[in-house]
Amino acid sequence: MTLYSFARGMFRLQFKVMGWKIRGVENLPSEGPVILAINHVSLWDPIVAACSISRPVAFMAKEELFRVPFLGPIVRRLGAFPVKRGQGDTSAIRQSLKVLKEGRVLGLFPEGTRSKTGELQKGLPGAALLMDKGKATVLPIRVSGTKQLLTKGWGKLEVVMGEPLTSERMKTPEGVEDRREWLTEQIMKALASLDD
Repeated sequence: MTLYSFARGMFRLQFKVMGWKIRGVENLPSEGPVILAINHVSLWDPIVAACSISRPVAFMAKEELFRVPFLGPIVRRLGAFPVKRGQGDTSAIRQSLKVLKEGRVLGLFPEGTRSKTGELQKGLPGAALLMDKGKATVLPIRVSGTKQLLTKGWGKLEVVMGEPLTSERMKTPEGVEDRREWLTEQIMKALASLDD
């Protein structure tokens, strides 16, 4: 048993006891490259999202996490890799494309950082870039109830997976000059629609 599958099993048990709800699991493609585009309000979000699907997830995570004693090596062993936020990190892009080329699942937060208010922030173009270059399906995921998971999350923990978005089916409308910006808007709209 790998560390990933052990940790996933332990957390799934904890979340089930807490009254965890998951909707839209059928929207996850069973194979091929997939990008999980997840809203971000808590450090629990990647754990909850990864435990909600049957396929292993390689997360792009802020590089500061990898410098934390004890935590850093564990995060790396769980398949995550660092990204330098606020700059075009070509190493993180290459690693992301490698994950997608291998037909695996990549987890990322299109907002780039946690939302302090819980409201969706403006999306960054990374997910759109990887969607096109990696020929990947984007699965929008809304996670809620994670902000104060251990104190107030009981009965409130929920994951909603939206309809998958594919690069081939997302034709850029006439008059749109920046496809990446337009795609980013579509991804964020799909995420926002999961609040309904």
